[in-house]
Amino acid sequence: MATSDIQVKELEKRASGQAFELILGPRSKEAAPEFPLSPPKKKDLSLEEIQKKLEAAEERRKSHEAEVLKQLAEKREHEKEVLQKAIEENNNFSKMAEEKLTHKMEANKENREAQMAAKLERLREKVCVESWLCLGGNVSVKIGRAK
Repeated sequence: MATSDIQVKELEKRASGQAFELILGPRSKEAAPEFPLSPPKKKDLSLEEIQKKLEAAEERRKSHEAEVLKQLAEKREHEKEVLQKAIEENNNFSKMAEEKLTHKMEANKENREAQMAAKLERLREKVCVESWLCLGGNVSVKIGRAK
């Protein structure tokens, strides 16, 4: 479009700006359109070309299906690995808890046995002292009073 085909008409002036009206001239007959008015005509496809396109589409479908199946198999394998790891960790935790509990029970048993042995020793000493007293021993004389 040439510049002579455009007319500029000022509408109003304001402090905020100006308003213009552009008047476009008529199109010339010899100018080619900037874009086609209708889509380009498609050529007629032969039966062989249609068959090739169908085969290519079928191949793409099969390839896509194989890819989806592969991803699904990988996902299932990953799930199995995660499950196996969780089971293994659970077993390890159970083993550790059982070992800890067994160790604690053994320590408690040893402590209880030591306490019982100490009590029995004190009881034996008490019985021995009492039996000596019962036999006529005088603790106050034996210990020795100061005269």
